[in-house]
Amino acid sequence: MMLETERLAIVEAAESDIGWIIAQENDEENRKFIWVGTYEEHLAEIADPGHRLLVIRRKDGVERVGYALVHLDFKSERFELRRIVIAQKGRRYGRESMEALMKYAFETLKFNRFWLDVYPDNAVGIKLYESLGLHRDGVLRQNFKSERGYLDQIIYSMLKEEYFHSVSERTSPEERR
Repeated sequence: MMLETERLAIVEAAESDIGWIIAQENDEENRKFIWVGTYEEHLAEIADPGHRLLVIRRKDGVERVGYALVHLDFKSERFELRRIVIAQKGRRYGRESMEALMKYAFETLKFNRFWLDVYPDNAVGIKLYESLGLHRDGVLRQNFKSERGYLDQIIYSMLKEEYFHSVSERTSPEERR
C-alpha cells in the first residue's frame, strides 16, 4: 500500500522501521498520548492482514516524519486509526496524513466508518480531529490504565456519507464534474 499527498508518501512499514517507530513512541512528547508497542508486537502487526503499520515519509527524500497504525475490519467495513505519531510537529503533516488515511478508508476501501480514540489531554489531536469534521461519539470513562493512572478515551468517528458530504462541500461545482 502506498498513499501519496502533495508532500508525503505513506507506505507499509518494514521490519527495519520498527526501531524508529519505537523511538517515536518513547519520545516524551508522544508517549503520554499513545500506547507503546514492543518490537514483537510491531512485527506481528506487519504480518497481520488486518493491520497496517505505516511509515509517513517526505516525498522529496527518505526522511520519516511519522507513522500510523490502523486496524481494518473488512466484515463491518470499519477503519480504526489506532495510533498516529508525527515526529516533525508544526508542519501540518498530521492533517495531510489524516486526510490521506480518510480518503483511503472511504474512497479506496469503500468502508463505512473511520474511527479513533484520543485521551482528553491531547488538545492538539482533538483540535485536528474536530477540524476534519470527525464526530465526537462519547467518552469511555477510565477505560485505559497507564503509568499516569486510569485514562478516559474520547471516541471520534466519521461515516461514509458524512465524508462524501464534506468532500462535496469543499469542492467547487467545476471540480465535481
